[in-house]
Amino acid sequence: MQDNITTTESIENKKSKKAAEMALFISRLRSGIWLFGIPSWLFGISDRSFAAFADGYLSTIEVIQLFTASLFFASWLFLRPENSSDNHDIVTLQANWCTFLTSKSELKQRYMISQEYILPFPYICQIYHLLNLKHLESIHHFSLNNLKVIGVSDFQLTENGGVIKFQTMLDSPFNPLRIWRKPIVEVDLILHNPYTIELSIPVYNLKRITVIFYAVPLNENEHYFFIDIYSDLEWFKPFLQLLLHFASCLTLFEDLPYLRSLAQKNRDSLLKLSRVSNCQSMSLYRRFIELYGSSLNNYPMLG
Repeated sequence: MQDNITTTESIENKKSKKAAEMALFISRLRSGIWLFGIPSWLFGISDRSFAAFADGYLSTIEVIQLFTASLFFASWLFLRPENSSDNHDIVTLQANWCTFLTSKSELKQRYMISQEYILPFPYICQIYHLLNLKHLESIHHFSLNNLKVIGVSDFQLTENGGVIKFQTMLDSPFNPLRIWRKPIVEVDLILHNPYTIELSIPVYNLKRITVIFYAVPLNENEHYFFIDIYSDLEWFKPFLQLLLHFASCLTLFEDLPYLRSLAQKNRDSLLKLSRVSNCQSMSLYRRFIELYGSSLNNYPMLG
């Protein structure tokens, strides 16, 4: 029985690999055709230009021909196929080609805004803040209008981090979020790696807002902070983008005093597992310390 399962898995892996290799071949073929087209168009435009200027006079037909050829050449340049190998090595591309294309397409469709900052606080302060669930109701009590974290429903470990699901409640009857979402919803917080944290928030009818935070140490006292927001809400996009920019700026403004107070604490106190609270709201931060706390000083600095 086990041999049959192994054989089936082997066949599926071979099929997947062949499909990935075929997709990669097609991608390279498209890129090759596009590159070959550039000198071909340039030769054609040059040839028509010499022919048109040979008699020292440009007729209307010749002008139209040159303009049309130039327009098609410009269009050809904009048709450049995307080169996925720029950001993904060949092994990863072959293993996840179909999934990659699907997720990349969906991610592009859901993209809303990006913000980036250089903050004068140690990187660990930002991580501590992002992974502490209670900060949603304490640091952001104004912007979230007294939103409450009422409990952790699930916590799963992953190879590079973890996923925690927790329930939030709109405590105030005047909270404007009540217009779109239920009073109690389950939110996902995901630690993807030492630098990437995802917050996924349900809104209504299975629509979500996903916020991806990137915190990258610049030096011991500064870090880059990137915020990317995605959503499948079917709202007027410019209005939604404006709203998300405002909300993102407001929450960051609320973060600054707390990050400043954290930066004044002993850095080692944030990195010692024995000093981290055992409450469920700190589970993901404890996971971060378990995986990366001892080697935090070895993380590459960009400065």
